Amino acid sequence: MVDSSIRAAAAHEGQEIRVRGWLYNKREKGKLVFLIVRDGTGYLQAVAFQPEVAPEVFAICQKATQESSLTVTGKIRRDERAPGGCEMSLTSVTLHQLAHDYPISPKEHGPDFLLDHRHLWLRSSKQHALLRIRSEISQAIRDFFQARDFVLIDSPILTPAACEGTSTLFETDYFGDKAYLSQSGQLYLEPACMAFGKVYCFGPTFRAEKSKTRRHLTEFWMVEPEIAYAGLPELLDLAEDFVVTLVERALQRCRPELKTLERDVAKLESVKKPFPRLTYDQAAAILVRPDMVERARAQDAPPFVPGNDFGGFDETLLTEGQDRPVMITHYPSAIKAFYMQPDPAGTSTSASMARCRTPASAWGSSGSSPGWAACTTCARRSRTRAPSIVFTPEDPDGQSRHGQPRLPEEPRGQRGDARHAARPRLRSDRRPVRGR
Repeated sequence: MVDSSIRAAAAHEGQEIRVRGWLYNKREKGKLVFLIVRDGTGYLQAVAFQPEVAPEVFAICQKATQESSLTVTGKIRRDERAPGGCEMSLTSVTLHQLAHDYPISPKEHGPDFLLDHRHLWLRSSKQHALLRIRSEISQAIRDFFQARDFVLIDSPILTPAACEGTSTLFETDYFGDKAYLSQSGQLYLEPACMAFGKVYCFGPTFRAEKSKTRRHLTEFWMVEPEIAYAGLPELLDLAEDFVVTLVERALQRCRPELKTLERDVAKLESVKKPFPRLTYDQAAAILVRPDMVERARAQDAPPFVPGNDFGGFDETLLTEGQDRPVMITHYPSAIKAFYMQPDPAGTSTSASMARCRTPASAWGSSGSSPGWAACTTCARRSRTRAPSIVFTPEDPDGQSRHGQPRLPEEPRGQRGDARHAARPRLRSDRRPVRGR
């Protein structure tokens, strides 16, 4: 007999194994008791047949309740009808603790009830599948950048100033001074980029936006690379590789979880390079067509106005009929952050943005380079906030052009304009500390 996880149980076909876990569900049929056991790696059906097991074993199987902790022992046999494709012929069971009145039964529950019991909801199949996929994607993100010689920089969670927008800051007391939960790790990456060439941060981000829509999140994790000597073409290629790599990783290692979530994997399988690429002007020309205007009106969606950012329904129109993400670049400078570099072609637009839609979102900028005075742009827009930490030809610190893709997309509505451009300095005498 060997100890095994449920995920590895199929490799022990014909052998007797022991599995430690919890009773996920149970059903009885005459002299048979079917125990669905979970151990965190999967689900295993253990079958107790009364004539073949000791009376006390069968009695324990009948007594066990949902989420009771137990150890089951038996021989593994192949059965494609069973969860995981194999089944255990039970020979013994040890009940460690009998659960009483477990609140989340297999019946339907409302979201408020489930959120009140979220510490137990994690044991349910869909929540479990979501978190396993999230774990795999998080590791895939780190593997992606590690394989491309990026250096991980852990930006502080507590910061002394805003970097995206003062209206979305969570404020806290920092030993008598004001400190804020980080809106982005990007500003700490910029000096690190000049030290290592290619860096990224990956951690929690906070936005004080009281909203329950899927486009506004109070807390989320964001990965932000920073690359020296990178322009927009390099950023587009990186974002494209990034999305494709993560989708492929999910398909390779998370198919059972995707099946649990009832996801159509055919849509994910179609996410291949190259992605369609449009400029803002090309996308705007599509949205102002009479048929598109009429469709927006029929959905009571706000009409698209050339020169403005795209709304949710605008993005739906631009991506329908596509089986992979669409990348849009060269947004008008007026609707983007002041630090995004103007198009070298001399137009009034900024070669700054790449937005991917379906199934993931990504955007970034071709950041400032020596010779581009961001403060001048800031002054031209009549912004009078505290000056940013910017680098001009007079700076002696060896700045280079650099790019800043940001994945995934931040909550809509706060883009980091010049009014909120104060950038925190790194101080050795009072370093920001993690809030957790």
